[in-house]
Amino acid sequence: MDHDKLSTVMRELALRAGETIMDIYRADDFEVKVKSDESPVTEADEAADAVISAGLRAAFPDVLLVTEEQAASHDKTGETFLIVDPLDGTKEFINRRGDFTVNIAYVESGVPVRGIVYAPAKERMFYTLPDGSAIEEEGPFDPVRPGATRPIRVTEANNDALMVVASKSHLTDETRDYIAKYAVKEFKSAGSSLKLCLVATGEADLYPRVGPTMEWDTAAGHAVLLGAGGQVVRFDDHRPLRYGKPGYLNPYFIAHAPSVALKPA
Repeated sequence: MDHDKLSTVMRELALRAGETIMDIYRADDFEVKVKSDESPVTEADEAADAVISAGLRAAFPDVLLVTEEQAASHDKTGETFLIVDPLDGTKEFINRRGDFTVNIAYVESGVPVRGIVYAPAKERMFYTLPDGSAIEEEGPFDPVRPGATRPIRVTEANNDALMVVASKSHLTDETRDYIAKYAVKEFKSAGSSLKLCLVATGEADLYPRVGPTMEWDTAAGHAVLLGAGGQVVRFDDHRPLRYGKPGYLNPYFIAHAPSVALKPA
Protein backbone atom coordinates (compact mmCIF):
# COMPACT_ATOMS: atom_id res chain seq x y z
CA MET A 1 0.00 0.00 0.00
CA ASP A 2 1.19 3.51 -0.87
CA HIS A 3 0.54 5.18 2.49
CA ASP A 4 1.19 8.71 1.21
CA LYS A 5 -1.50 8.24 -1.42
CA LEU A 6 -3.80 6.52 1.06
CA SER A 7 -3.57 9.40 3.55
CA THR A 8 -4.32 11.98 0.84
CA VAL A 9 -7.23 10.04 -0.66
CA MET A 10 -8.88 9.21 2.67
CA ARG A 11 -8.70 12.82 3.83
CA GLU A 12 -10.14 14.21 0.59
CA LEU A 13 -12.96 11.65 0.45
CA ALA A 14 -13.89 12.15 4.11
CA LEU A 15 -14.19 15.90 3.58
CA ARG A 16 -16.18 15.56 0.36
CA ALA A 17 -18.51 13.07 2.04
CA GLY A 18 -18.84 15.47 4.96
CA GLU A 19 -19.89 18.26 2.62
CA THR A 20 -22.56 15.99 1.14
CA ILE A 21 -23.80 15.01 4.62
CA MET A 22 -24.00 18.61 5.83
CA ASP A 23 -25.96 19.71 2.74
CA ILE A 24 -28.63 17.17 3.69
CA TYR A 25 -28.34 17.88 7.45
CA ARG A 26 -29.11 21.56 6.89
CA ALA A 27 -32.21 20.80 4.80
CA ASP A 28 -35.66 21.25 6.28
CA ASP A 29 -36.33 17.53 5.94
CA PHE A 30 -34.62 14.36 4.73
CA GLU A 31 -35.62 10.78 4.04
CA VAL A 32 -35.16 8.13 6.75
CA LYS A 33 -35.58 4.43 5.97
CA VAL A 34 -35.24 1.27 8.07
CA LYS A 35 -32.78 -1.44 7.10
CA SER A 36 -33.36 -5.17 7.48
CA ASP A 37 -31.68 -5.14 10.91
CA GLU A 38 -34.14 -2.43 12.05
CA SER A 39 -31.43 0.26 12.15
CA PRO A 40 -32.15 3.61 10.48
CA VAL A 41 -30.49 4.80 7.28
CA THR A 42 -30.83 8.23 5.69
CA GLU A 43 -30.20 9.63 2.25
CA ALA A 44 -27.05 11.17 3.77
CA ASP A 45 -25.66 7.70 4.62
CA GLU A 46 -26.23 6.57 1.05
CA ALA A 47 -24.95 9.73 -0.64
CA ALA A 48 -21.77 9.78 1.49
CA ASP A 49 -21.21 6.10 0.79
CA ALA A 50 -21.43 6.73 -2.96
CA VAL A 51 -18.77 9.45 -2.74
CA ILE A 52 -16.36 7.40 -0.65
CA SER A 53 -16.83 4.06 -2.40
CA ALA A 54 -16.31 5.51 -5.88
CA GLY A 55 -13.18 7.33 -4.75
CA LEU A 56 -11.62 4.34 -2.98
CA ARG A 57 -12.38 1.92 -5.81
CA ALA A 58 -10.82 4.30 -8.33
CA ALA A 59 -7.69 4.86 -6.22
CA PHE A 60 -7.22 1.30 -4.91
CA PRO A 61 -9.01 -1.08 -7.30
CA ASP A 62 -7.16 -4.16 -6.05
CA VAL A 63 -7.93 -3.68 -2.34
CA LEU A 64 -11.03 -5.30 -0.79
CA LEU A 65 -13.59 -2.66 0.18
CA VAL A 66 -16.08 -3.29 3.00
CA THR A 67 -18.71 -0.64 3.66
CA GLU A 68 -21.70 -0.62 5.98
CA GLU A 69 -24.15 0.52 3.32
CA GLN A 70 -23.33 -2.23 0.80
CA ALA A 71 -24.53 -5.53 2.21
CA ALA A 72 -22.82 -7.56 -0.53
CA SER A 73 -19.44 -6.41 0.78
CA HIS A 74 -20.15 -7.99 4.18
CA ASP A 75 -19.87 -11.49 2.69
CA LYS A 76 -16.27 -10.91 1.64
CA THR A 77 -13.50 -11.49 4.16
CA GLY A 78 -9.79 -10.94 4.39
CA GLU A 79 -7.09 -9.70 6.74
CA THR A 80 -6.24 -6.65 4.62
CA PHE A 81 -9.00 -4.33 3.42
CA LEU A 82 -10.48 -0.85 3.40
CA ILE A 83 -13.52 -0.42 5.66
CA VAL A 84 -16.01 2.45 5.68
CA ASP A 85 -18.85 3.78 7.77
CA PRO A 86 -19.94 6.79 5.72
CA LEU A 87 -22.12 8.18 8.52
CA ASP A 88 -21.51 6.75 11.97
CA GLY A 89 -24.10 7.99 14.45
CA THR A 90 -27.16 8.02 12.22
CA LYS A 91 -29.43 8.46 15.26
CA GLU A 92 -27.43 11.55 16.24
CA PHE A 93 -27.81 12.83 12.68
CA ILE A 94 -31.57 12.24 12.64
CA ASN A 95 -31.98 14.01 15.99
CA ARG A 96 -29.65 16.82 14.80
CA ARG A 97 -27.30 16.41 17.76
CA GLY A 98 -24.10 16.74 15.73
CA ASP A 99 -22.22 13.74 17.16
CA PHE A 100 -21.88 11.89 13.85
CA THR A 101 -18.76 11.08 11.88
CA VAL A 102 -17.35 9.92 8.57
CA ASN A 103 -15.06 6.91 9.05
CA ILE A 104 -12.56 5.42 6.62
CA ALA A 105 -9.87 2.92 7.65
CA TYR A 106 -7.28 0.59 6.21
CA VAL A 107 -6.82 -2.75 7.95
CA GLU A 108 -3.60 -4.69 7.43
CA SER A 109 -3.11 -8.20 8.80
CA GLY A 110 -6.15 -7.73 11.02
CA VAL A 111 -4.99 -4.42 12.52
CA PRO A 112 -6.45 -0.99 11.62
CA VAL A 113 -3.20 0.78 10.78
CA ARG A 114 -4.53 3.93 9.07
CA GLY A 115 -7.76 5.84 9.49
CA ILE A 116 -9.66 9.11 9.47
CA VAL A 117 -12.58 10.28 11.60
CA TYR A 118 -14.29 13.49 10.50
CA ALA A 119 -17.10 15.09 12.50
CA PRO A 120 -18.42 17.73 10.08
CA ALA A 121 -21.04 19.27 12.39
CA LYS A 122 -18.47 19.66 15.17
CA GLU A 123 -15.68 20.71 12.79
CA ARG A 124 -13.19 18.21 14.20
CA MET A 125 -11.04 15.88 12.14
CA PHE A 126 -8.56 13.25 13.32
CA TYR A 127 -6.41 11.04 11.13
CA THR A 128 -3.20 9.10 10.77
CA LEU A 129 -0.23 10.34 8.78
CA PRO A 130 1.60 8.07 6.33
CA ASP A 131 3.95 7.00 9.15
CA GLY A 132 0.99 5.93 11.30
CA SER A 133 1.16 8.74 13.86
CA ALA A 134 -2.08 10.54 14.71
CA ILE A 135 -2.97 14.21 14.34
CA GLU A 136 -5.92 16.55 14.61
CA GLU A 137 -6.34 19.13 11.84
CA GLU A 138 -7.79 22.55 12.56
CA GLY A 139 -10.60 23.94 10.41
CA PRO A 140 -11.77 25.39 8.17
CA PHE A 141 -11.08 22.36 6.02
CA ASP A 142 -10.13 22.27 2.35
CA PRO A 143 -10.23 18.87 0.60
CA VAL A 144 -7.11 19.69 -1.43
CA ARG A 145 -4.95 21.77 0.94
CA PRO A 146 -4.49 20.54 4.53
CA GLY A 147 -4.61 23.18 7.26
CA ALA A 148 -2.67 23.46 10.48
CA THR A 149 -2.33 20.22 12.43
CA ARG A 150 -1.19 19.14 15.86
CA PRO A 151 0.03 15.73 16.98
CA ILE A 152 -2.27 13.97 19.44
CA ARG A 153 -1.28 11.63 22.25
CA VAL A 154 -3.05 9.71 24.97
CA THR A 155 -2.81 11.11 28.47
CA GLU A 156 -0.88 9.76 31.44
CA ALA A 157 -3.89 8.61 33.42
CA ASN A 158 -4.43 9.18 37.13
CA ASN A 159 -6.07 5.93 38.22
CA ASP A 160 -7.47 7.67 41.29
CA ALA A 161 -9.29 10.23 39.13
CA LEU A 162 -10.05 8.85 35.69
CA MET A 163 -11.77 10.63 32.82
CA VAL A 164 -14.28 8.23 31.25
CA VAL A 165 -16.31 8.54 28.07
CA ALA A 166 -19.17 6.28 26.99
CA SER A 167 -21.93 6.08 24.43
CA LYS A 168 -24.59 8.76 24.28
CA SER A 169 -27.22 6.54 22.63
CA HIS A 170 -26.18 3.07 23.87
CA LEU A 171 -25.25 3.40 27.55
CA THR A 172 -26.16 -0.02 28.95
CA ASP A 173 -26.51 -1.10 32.57
CA GLU A 174 -23.54 -3.42 32.01
CA THR A 175 -21.45 -0.44 30.92
CA ARG A 176 -22.49 1.54 34.00
CA ASP A 177 -21.61 -1.42 36.24
CA TYR A 178 -18.17 -1.71 34.68
CA ILE A 179 -17.44 2.02 34.96
CA ALA A 180 -18.41 1.80 38.65
CA LYS A 181 -15.31 -0.37 39.23
CA TYR A 182 -13.09 2.68 38.64
CA ALA A 183 -12.39 5.89 40.52
CA VAL A 184 -13.99 8.35 38.13
CA LYS A 185 -13.23 12.06 38.25
CA GLU A 186 -15.16 13.03 35.14
CA PHE A 187 -17.71 11.24 32.97
CA LYS A 188 -18.80 12.44 29.56
CA SER A 189 -20.99 10.97 26.85
CA ALA A 190 -20.38 11.24 23.13
CA GLY A 191 -21.76 9.71 19.97
CA SER A 192 -20.18 7.65 17.22
CA SER A 193 -16.43 7.07 16.89
CA LEU A 194 -15.69 10.39 18.56
CA LYS A 195 -15.30 8.45 21.81
CA LEU A 196 -12.20 6.69 20.50
CA CYS A 197 -10.78 10.02 19.35
CA LEU A 198 -11.37 11.62 22.76
CA VAL A 199 -9.16 8.92 24.28
CA ALA A 200 -6.59 9.57 21.54
CA THR A 201 -6.44 13.30 22.33
CA GLY A 202 -6.22 12.79 26.09
CA GLU A 203 -9.69 14.24 26.69
CA ALA A 204 -10.62 10.85 28.17
CA ASP A 205 -8.62 7.96 29.62
CA LEU A 206 -11.08 5.11 29.22
CA TYR A 207 -13.94 4.12 26.91
CA PRO A 208 -15.62 0.77 27.67
CA ARG A 209 -18.13 -0.57 25.17
CA VAL A 210 -20.29 -3.31 26.67
CA GLY A 211 -22.65 -3.56 23.75
CA PRO A 212 -22.64 -4.58 20.08
CA THR A 213 -20.62 -2.73 17.44
CA MET A 214 -19.45 -3.52 13.94
CA GLU A 215 -15.92 -3.22 12.64
CA TRP A 216 -16.85 -0.28 10.40
CA ASP A 217 -18.00 1.56 13.54
CA THR A 218 -14.60 1.29 15.21
CA ALA A 219 -11.78 0.72 12.70
CA ALA A 220 -11.02 4.37 11.85
CA GLY A 221 -11.13 5.57 15.46
CA HIS A 222 -9.12 2.52 16.50
CA ALA A 223 -6.41 3.42 13.97
CA VAL A 224 -6.30 7.00 15.26
CA LEU A 225 -6.05 5.78 18.85
CA LEU A 226 -3.22 3.37 18.00
CA GLY A 227 -1.41 6.23 16.28
CA ALA A 228 -1.77 8.27 19.47
CA GLY A 229 -0.29 5.54 21.65
CA GLY A 230 -3.57 4.03 22.88
CA GLN A 231 -5.00 0.54 22.88
CA VAL A 232 -8.28 -1.25 22.14
CA VAL A 233 -8.70 -4.65 23.78
CA ARG A 234 -11.41 -7.24 24.13
CA PHE A 235 -13.60 -6.81 27.20
CA ASP A 236 -13.38 -10.46 28.25
CA ASP A 237 -9.65 -11.18 28.22
CA HIS A 238 -7.95 -7.85 27.34
CA ARG A 239 -6.36 -9.25 24.18
CA PRO A 240 -6.01 -6.78 21.27
CA LEU A 241 -9.16 -6.33 19.20
CA ARG A 242 -8.69 -7.86 15.76
CA TYR A 243 -10.42 -7.15 12.43
CA GLY A 244 -11.66 -9.25 9.54
CA LYS A 245 -13.92 -11.37 11.74
CA PRO A 246 -16.83 -13.26 10.11
CA GLY A 247 -19.71 -10.85 9.66
CA TYR A 248 -17.49 -7.99 10.87
CA LEU A 249 -19.08 -8.10 14.33
CA ASN A 250 -17.00 -6.89 17.26
CA PRO A 251 -16.97 -8.40 20.74
CA TYR A 252 -17.33 -6.00 23.65
CA PHE A 253 -14.17 -3.95 24.04
CA ILE A 254 -12.27 -1.36 26.09
CA ALA A 255 -10.37 1.57 24.54
CA HIS A 256 -7.86 3.11 26.90
CA ALA A 257 -4.60 4.87 27.54
CA PRO A 258 -1.96 2.24 28.43
CA SER A 259 -1.50 3.84 31.86
CA VAL A 260 -5.06 2.88 32.91
CA ALA A 261 -5.07 -0.09 35.28
CA LEU A 262 -7.81 -2.15 33.66
CA LYS A 263 -10.34 -3.95 35.84
CA PRO A 264 -11.53 -7.46 35.00
CA ALA A 265 -14.84 -7.87 33.18
